[in-house]
Amino acid sequence: MSFQYELSQLEGAAAVRLSGRLDSATASGFEKPLQDLFTLPASRVLLDFSALDYISSAGLRVVLMAAKRAKQSQGALVLCSLQQQVRDVFEISGFLRILDVADDAAGALQQLRVSA
Repeated sequence: MSFQYELSQLEGAAAVRLSGRLDSATASGFEKPLQDLFTLPASRVLLDFSALDYISSAGLRVVLMAAKRAKQSQGALVLCSLQQQVRDVFEISGFLRILDVADDAAGALQQLRVSA
């Protein structure tokens, strides 16, 4: 399965729904569009992982770089709806301790409202 993402607006935040596999073959093509969401100061981005089946270290790197860019621009990045196998990768890598993660989109939007 390939990787796809769909961008929409949700309550003033950019919502990015990921699907498929975010790995070394697909991560580089997603990095710039994700980074570009933080061009404006105080940008708020929700990453919806509900349809993402797999993430590799290359995919983790893209997410981490986006989190750093969000912080630099006084923005916010919240991940939500991680499938168990994807959550396990974030847990093992230690990223759950440094990234904002919500159970679902509603929780992510709440966290983004608080950070605004």
